[in-house]
Amino acid sequence: MKRIALLLLALMLCALTGAQAEALQTVRVSEVTHSVFYAPQYAALALGFFEEEGLQVDLMNGGGADKVMTSILTNEVDIGLAGPEACIYVLLEGHEDAPRVFAQLTCRDGSFLVGRQREDFSWENLRGKHIIGGRKGGMPEMTLEYVMKQHGVIPHQDAQVDTSVQFNMMAGAFIGGDADYVALFEPTATEAELAGQCVVLTSIGAESGEIPYTAYFARQSFLAEHADLAQRFTNAIAKGQQWVYDHTDEEVARAILSAFPDTSLEVLTQVVARFRGIEAWNRTPVMKRSALEMLETVMESAGELEARVDFHALV
Repeated sequence: MKRIALLLLALMLCALTGAQAEALQTVRVSEVTHSVFYAPQYAALALGFFEEEGLQVDLMNGGGADKVMTSILTNEVDIGLAGPEACIYVLLEGHEDAPRVFAQLTCRDGSFLVGRQREDFSWENLRGKHIIGGRKGGMPEMTLEYVMKQHGVIPHQDAQVDTSVQFNMMAGAFIGGDADYVALFEPTATEAELAGQCVVLTSIGAESGEIPYTAYFARQSFLAEHADLAQRFTNAIAKGQQWVYDHTDEEVARAILSAFPDTSLEVLTQVVARFRGIEAWNRTPVMKRSALEMLETVMESAGELEARVDFHALV
């Protein structure tokens, strides 16, 4: 009799767990790349903040902002995580269902300038050199060019900035022998450095200042139909951002370890500390008008912005 009661209890618990899982609303999300730069998002996933909001996140790697935007416009995914510049381009094209930004994740450029050997680094060192900068019109490439100009090194004039290499191929191209420098994200930069393949020289984000570098966006029609989902998604991100700021580098690294199974805890801790050191993460999901204006300044400097957009039309 006791065994039957235990069996019935187990079946009831299984049924309850299944019902809870079924109750979660699935949301498809495409991230521009897979990086520790998005630690608050991975912390929110690992710590159950999305489940607390009734959401099950189906996360995929888009491999570039242009690809993320394509998947949004073709309704392959619900939410994109990439640079807001992608939304600006589509809005200026007059797309009838142009995506709008509803939450900001990071507030600085998360890439690091990497070289082949240790050096007494100065931006003047880039003069006459070949740098793999990323896709033309993408935030990594535009921010790199902006910082170079701020230091008096004019891209494509004083130095060659290569925009022909796909975002997810940049590390391989550099390690394979192309170029003198490259802009890389983490944990790729630190892992390559520890493998003796390069040296991380400086943070591009520390030089560029505050920019709404990575944000969540969705089609206007999706946001109109699923306003509550977008709010709950934003709530989970806000919890992740606060949690990351309230915990140590190692605690954050442990929390997101499952998202980076091929990266050691030691490396993750080092990378988290590097991002914390440049204040890479937004403290809340709210985008400031001044930050968007700075983004547009960077885009104008790169010759990629035809006209500034209305803040409320985009955000």
